[in-house]
Amino acid sequence: MSATLHLVRHGATEWSEAGRHTSRTDLPLLPSGVEMARSLARRLEGTTYDLVLTSPRQRARNTAMLAGFPDAVVDEDLVEWDYGDYEGVTTDVIRETDPEWTIWTGVTPGGESAEALTERLDRVVARVRATDGTALVFAHGHCLRALTARWLGLPVSEGRLWRLDTSTLSVLGAEREQPVILRWNS
Repeated sequence: MSATLHLVRHGATEWSEAGRHTSRTDLPLLPSGVEMARSLARRLEGTTYDLVLTSPRQRARNTAMLAGFPDAVVDEDLVEWDYGDYEGVTTDVIRETDPEWTIWTGVTPGGESAEALTERLDRVVARVRATDGTALVFAHGHCLRALTARWLGLPVSEGRLWRLDTSTLSVLGAEREQPVILRWNS
């Protein structure tokens, strides 16, 4: 296995700044998110990508465009974990009625199961590994953390182990055929 996967979380939005769970709601980037996305262009230039994918949500697509990848291919499998009834709600508010809740281990009424998320992210991993080259993905915080877990052969719930900020670059690859994290949240 020689594929490498570069991950970019979209730029800041009103809800990402406020800690509100955002999956289906298609929010634009904040002006600071636009600037952060533009700054990614310098960091990504000079690398040749065999595959460039983006979530269909405007916050990811616009980050891709501003970072210099206007032709990124939209992949529905890269949408954020569906928060169902918790869309737009912060973890603190959710914990008022479910004190132990996390997206990683809790029940999300009306939302996407870990099994469904695993299924679609496994398709992304297979697509990237089939390129046997370097891929670049623009997507969302929980989705990318769960994608990292699947890259490593772990359950999506293990994405809880990695913090991922907006407009950051992370790189997944392999060492002696073992999937590894090469760089994180940089």
